[in-house]
Amino acid sequence: MEETKLFWIAANKHKHTFPPIGEALTDPDGLLAAGGNLDVDTLLTAYQLGIFPWFDQTQPILWWSPDPRTVLYPGHTHVSRSLKKTLNKIDSEKRFTITIDQAFSEVITECSRPRGNDHGAWLTPKMIHAYINLHNNNHAHSVECWQGEQLVGGIYGVSIGRVFFGESMFSRVTNASKICLVKLSDYLQTWGYDLIDCQVESDHLRRMGAVQITRDTFIRKLVHSCQKSPAEQAWTVNR
Repeated sequence: MEETKLFWIAANKHKHTFPPIGEALTDPDGLLAAGGNLDVDTLLTAYQLGIFPWFDQTQPILWWSPDPRTVLYPGHTHVSRSLKKTLNKIDSEKRFTITIDQAFSEVITECSRPRGNDHGAWLTPKMIHAYINLHNNNHAHSVECWQGEQLVGGIYGVSIGRVFFGESMFSRVTNASKICLVKLSDYLQTWGYDLIDCQVESDHLRRMGAVQITRDTFIRKLVHSCQKSPAEQAWTVNR
């Protein structure tokens, strides 16, 4: 790691104090800066610049902008045959119930729990508090999957203009998080959203239809789409 080149942000600095993303390191890919804070204005500024926080309990706040960037276009999720059967049962058999913004705190808490190799260590109490604060200010949202009264899956992220910045998802039963992602994608397409930011590539996201674009292309899309006003009906399904 080229630690000597890493930009340091003082915790009390103004929200706009981020270096140009072209200064991000290539090893590790996209590491741009350390320090700063997780205030609402700081986070909203970072996302609109194509930057997101990711760190664990042993580290300072770390800010990232990888190249290339993994994105998913609303309405373009890949649905396998088995997943399509499960989705059809939502309406025909009421096997699952899908809601929006009914259990944001529970979703992010579940996303932070140990699960296989992805132990959620980056979702520190500081991060959880910051995103709940974003949610309380109507900037972060969740989609939940219920089986009866039990929360069995969910996804959450940040919404700015007509871009949704996906953060994390969890599943307690087979396909629950995939269902949430498909439903989120469909909702966002209906509301006229342009892009879902998935941050970095994974096999799971690639199978669901995510693609990689250059960081420069991603930033150009943000400049255009983050300035749009969201549709009036966005995030009001359960209200």
